[in-house]
Amino acid sequence: MNATRTDSLDAAPLLEIDDASVMRGNRLVLDRFNLRIGLGEHTAILGANGAGKSTLVRLITRELYPLARDDGRASMRVFEREQWQVSELRSLLGIVSPSLQADCTGDATLEVAEAVLSSFFASRRLGLDHRVTAPMRMRADEALEHAGATHLLGRTMASLSTGEARRVLIARALVHRPRALLLDEPFAGLDIASRRRFMESLRRLARHGTTLLLVTHHIEEILPEITQVALLREGRVLRHGDKASVLTDDALSETFGMPVRVHRHGDYYSAAIE
Repeated sequence: MNATRTDSLDAAPLLEIDDASVMRGNRLVLDRFNLRIGLGEHTAILGANGAGKSTLVRLITRELYPLARDDGRASMRVFEREQWQVSELRSLLGIVSPSLQADCTGDATLEVAEAVLSSFFASRRLGLDHRVTAPMRMRADEALEHAGATHLLGRTMASLSTGEARRVLIARALVHRPRALLLDEPFAGLDIASRRRFMESLRRLARHGTTLLLVTHHIEEILPEITQVALLREGRVLRHGDKASVLTDDALSETFGMPVRVHRHGDYYSAAIE
């Protein structure tokens, strides 16, 4: 990436969604959805099941597209562009999701090194036409080290625990040195110790300049480095702003449709139904 493009991306918003609507079958799952996230703004997307989080993830990853607007304007841009080739977008926005993990761990013979290296070619496995270069191997080793997954080399993805596989997926995303990571329910299935270790890995990435976009329905998973929170309900953004002003009893109660009491524990938050 040349200096001009780097400077341009540094100044560009990570995500701009303007009056986007998405249909799934006959159901409107995102309804005139609006959200803007700047590069460097670590943000949590929080909402109940069915609020539209999964659809939003698939919209960002270009698996779904919004309905055309009546005025002809683009309703969604990532790094200021409406259209992307998936392989090019992955070099800027890394993805860690349950569907990707299931895809990788469901392959009985896929080894950790191949799972990471194949990311350079936007594929799950290395093909006969994929030429892995020495710089690629160096980048893969570097990414595995950053993700705390070097000790997993030589094992198959199917043999890993949930937390171990999640670390490999982080490394797979990091080989491109992306500007941002989209993390879709990244702590699901982790035990208490694995969850904390994985949290610390993500915190280090955030402190070293990788923008985190965390999608979750657990307030306890919002890392201290995350400063912005968007609350989703029924396919719309209910509230969006700085963490302290959004994570309130009233806002969370409206988000989840039940009386919620928010508690703060140092740099972390928790919530309970009253």
